[in-house]
Amino acid sequence: MNRVATAQGRRAERRPRSAGNVIVGFLGELFITIGILLMLYVAWELWWTNIDSAQAQKEVTQGLIQEFGDVVIPDEPEDSSENSSENSSEKEKEETKDYGPAPVTKIAPGSTFGIMYFPRFGSHGSHHPVTSGVEDYVIDNLGIGHYPSTQQPGEKGNFAVAAHRQTHGQVFWDIDKLQEGDKIYLQTAEGYYTYTWYATEVVAPSNGDVLLPTPHKWGVEPTKSILTMTTCHPKYTTQQRMIAYSELTDWQPLDAGPPKEIRDMVIEATS
Repeated sequence: MNRVATAQGRRAERRPRSAGNVIVGFLGELFITIGILLMLYVAWELWWTNIDSAQAQKEVTQGLIQEFGDVVIPDEPEDSSENSSENSSEKEKEETKDYGPAPVTKIAPGSTFGIMYFPRFGSHGSHHPVTSGVEDYVIDNLGIGHYPSTQQPGEKGNFAVAAHRQTHGQVFWDIDKLQEGDKIYLQTAEGYYTYTWYATEVVAPSNGDVLLPTPHKWGVEPTKSILTMTTCHPKYTTQQRMIAYSELTDWQPLDAGPPKEIRDMVIEATS
């Protein structure tokens, strides 16, 4: 009777692997490798692109701040019991000061020309640079891109911009949280433009009517200046587009300092 030897120094006999087993083993290892690569790609897309974009945005913001020159940040007045009513009166005068019609910011092709501030986004708000163009290299690395075919800040019509909702800084992640009374601020070399949100809608990606001077209305002459923000919807897909509209309601020059709601955010951007 034949036996398989198991004594030390001798090896047990092995049956040769069939072609089917070899193929199954190869496919199993291949699928595991693909799975690992996909996991690494997802981690890169959802995590590292945010870090990379945040650093690029910080650098371009610092460069733009230098172009603006010294940014005026008025001291916050002390609010003691003795002069609280006087301070309150002074604040009201400052808030109601009329600087006249908002000037138009001229946008040079390919330039980074502004910083947009969102008090609603996050516990301390957020700010991001705005660059001419909506190509991938702009919104992937520089935050917010301006559609060159649309109007410029301060101009009658539609100042339209685009940004990612997830990955690459996820600038418009909280765009669906905008509500009545919310303000979006734009700082340029001309000053601070204040836009007040009034509507949000979801449209098909092919709907270019949102970029018209008067959104959805062909041939209608614009009577006001609006900001249109566009991004993907729902989150983690590109099936639709979420569009948020805001109207230009105020502005003030750089030497007047920033609106009080974004004072600390402007300090953060300049530091």
